[in-house]
Amino acid sequence: MKQKIETICVQGGYRPGNGEPRQVPIIQSTTFKYNTGEDMGKLFDLEASGYFYSRLQNPTNDTVAAKICELEGGTAAMLTSSGQAANFFAVFNIATCGDHVVSSSSIYGGTFNLFAVTMKKMGIDFTFVSPDCTPEELNAAFRPNTKAVFGETIANPALTVLDFEKFATAAHAHGVPLIVDNTFATPVNCRPFAFGADIVTHSTTKYMDGHGSAVGGCIVDSGKFDWSRYPDKFPGLCTPDESYHGITYVEKFGVGGAFITKATAQLMRDFGSIQAPQNAYLLNLGLESLHVRMARHCENAQAVAEFLSKDPRISWVTYCGLPGDKYHALAQKYLPNGSCGVVSFGVKGGRKAAEAFMRNLKIAAIETHVADARSCCLHPASTTHRQLSDEELVAAGVSPDLIRLSCGLESKEDLIDDIDQALSNL
Repeated sequence: MKQKIETICVQGGYRPGNGEPRQVPIIQSTTFKYNTGEDMGKLFDLEASGYFYSRLQNPTNDTVAAKICELEGGTAAMLTSSGQAANFFAVFNIATCGDHVVSSSSIYGGTFNLFAVTMKKMGIDFTFVSPDCTPEELNAAFRPNTKAVFGETIANPALTVLDFEKFATAAHAHGVPLIVDNTFATPVNCRPFAFGADIVTHSTTKYMDGHGSAVGGCIVDSGKFDWSRYPDKFPGLCTPDESYHGITYVEKFGVGGAFITKATAQLMRDFGSIQAPQNAYLLNLGLESLHVRMARHCENAQAVAEFLSKDPRISWVTYCGLPGDKYHALAQKYLPNGSCGVVSFGVKGGRKAAEAFMRNLKIAAIETHVADARSCCLHPASTTHRQLSDEELVAAGVSPDLIRLSCGLESKEDLIDDIDQALSNL
């Protein structure tokens, strides 16, 4: 029986048998016992499924990953220690030294730095294109060694909405997958696979956890991209892996399982960016109410955005739920049920006025966090994006006066009153 997303949030991934725990068990163990070395050897050879060391896999993690996989409509998924680790693994699983990736320029500052600085040191080159580029401009960014295209459903903090079909069409025309970070929308409000995305990542630290309890990430494979069509482009998936006795992942695990199996067997084995089982347990508690919370986050953000758009003390407002917003039409197409609880805006008076406004807030706290049950506020130019130059800030859609307000689950009337008094006391 095909279940709706609300039911999957509550019961997906784990269906206990007779007399088994109703809640997902926390398997707080680093290792797992086997009767013989031969039994364990089958796991190392990828000839049998099971667990031997939590640096690679853990039953609690896999259960929660299975729920997120169901929510996104994918074929396989894995948890990681953070959203940064998820994005790194998703790209590094198919792009190595000497390769190239095309990315939207309007992405989270930490991801931009990961791509433009850290992964560049590893020999992977990135070309950043405007999310509003023409198809011709997008196609011109590709090279013979391009291995993937990357974007965010709703960019953090610029709140640009990705035109999935434009980016997916270009990616597939060049024989590479589209990787989409779906953190802000969550699968409750958008399922990128329905619009041509091939791999989805999440910072589960945000709305999925929803309570500021645990850092984590997730990668989900749609199972739709046929790696075997491009064996020369993706040798890591289509040629024998000598570190696992010559296994070819696509042949052994099929199109729907090759990507995640390789990311687990190679990258998680070597980097060990595993999510703690306790964190996965807390993540699952958040997932159980995700569908309820997202509706309230969007309701609050819509009300706040409408208030700000009419206030003469505000210079500009970005929220795709506003009819006049630049991305309203794309949001109606890809996010018809709502986007997220984050609103970006500028206070008249520029950077100094923005910083003073945040100090005046009583309910929303100044935090690097976002997408929490509690409202929080940030000035990205002086915090999360401070490593970017003014030119890079503009390219990323982050102006120096931008304030990112994450509307929590409080009363929308109280949030608006708090904003009003903070503006009045500038």
